[in-house]
Amino acid sequence: MSEPSRLELLHFTRRVVMQQATAALRQIDGWIAEEERRETERRRREEDRPPHPEWLVQHGLNPKNIDAVHTGDCWTVEGSDRCRPVSRDQAVEAIRHQVPACTFCRPDTVLGLLE
Repeated sequence: MSEPSRLELLHFTRRVVMQQATAALRQIDGWIAEEERRETERRRREEDRPPHPEWLVQHGLNPKNIDAVHTGDCWTVEGSDRCRPVSRDQAVEAIRHQVPACTFCRPDTVLGLLE
């Protein structure tokens, strides 16, 4: 059996590299498809999420006590189970009845209650 020529070795090397490159591209294409699927799901969840309420009241440990009034997008109560949405009129009324306004989102300023 004779040794392969340099040209045959180069052709063999090219075939091996093409096979490896094809396999690597298939793997990368799979990763891209998976990431596109995740991104589509994330966008769909974001679109399906109900909008933030305009105003929130935060209850204390005793649900009858109101601790603070917040704007609906206040970062300090994000995900809190002690908040419930209220109307603009209810938020104004709570602040007028001495319920503290959040010092971060300043609903009293947004509602125009500060002079």
